[in-house]
Amino acid sequence: MKTAFQLSQATYGARRALRNITLALGLLLPGAASAETTIVALGDSLTAGYGLPEGEGLVPQLQSWLTEQGSDITLVNGGVSGDTTAGGLSRLDWSLTPETDALIVTLGGNDLLRGLPPAEVRDNLDAIVKSATERGLPVLLVPMEAPANMGADYKLQFDGIYREIANRYGAELTRPFFRMMSPQADTLDELRPLMQPDGIHPNKDGVARVVANLGPAILSLAKATDG
Repeated sequence: MKTAFQLSQATYGARRALRNITLALGLLLPGAASAETTIVALGDSLTAGYGLPEGEGLVPQLQSWLTEQGSDITLVNGGVSGDTTAGGLSRLDWSLTPETDALIVTLGGNDLLRGLPPAEVRDNLDAIVKSATERGLPVLLVPMEAPANMGADYKLQFDGIYREIANRYGAELTRPFFRMMSPQADTLDELRPLMQPDGIHPNKDGVARVVANLGPAILSLAKATDG
């Protein structure tokens, strides 16, 4: 007898298969609308756009950038302020609807703020990427980077998590989130002109810097959904 998990996976797979057939037929039928690529951005306040007016957060700015490139990618804002990697994992199943074609993961910042053990962060991120990969979804990992004041050992363990998981599952990997704002900056204080007054979240200009670096990676991720 199949377990509930197996049945849910089978249902998910059947829906995706039906959707893919429908999209394929759409390409063959004259006048049919082109297929869109739907990418879920799973993250915390950095993804949600905390502290910014509507339209200035990461997902809206990325969506505008992609549209300007002539892309048919639709981004789904799966950012929840305050979320840790555990929180992202807990809502993964209902975030990845049958319409989802790929996943972006930007988590770990709140784990750092709470000083959570790197092993715990690794297990959560591993489970997220493993689950998405088993669904046949390409994954783009956007790393966080531990500050030096957390200790050399903690930093070494934490910073290595993202590449380790990317290598394990064949996920794409970007530069750490804040290094996409300024590659040479070693502290958040050096990013002050690009940050909101709280010193934790990027302002509109800071987000624009991230978008300029992250946008091409998302275009590449979308290509991985073909076929």
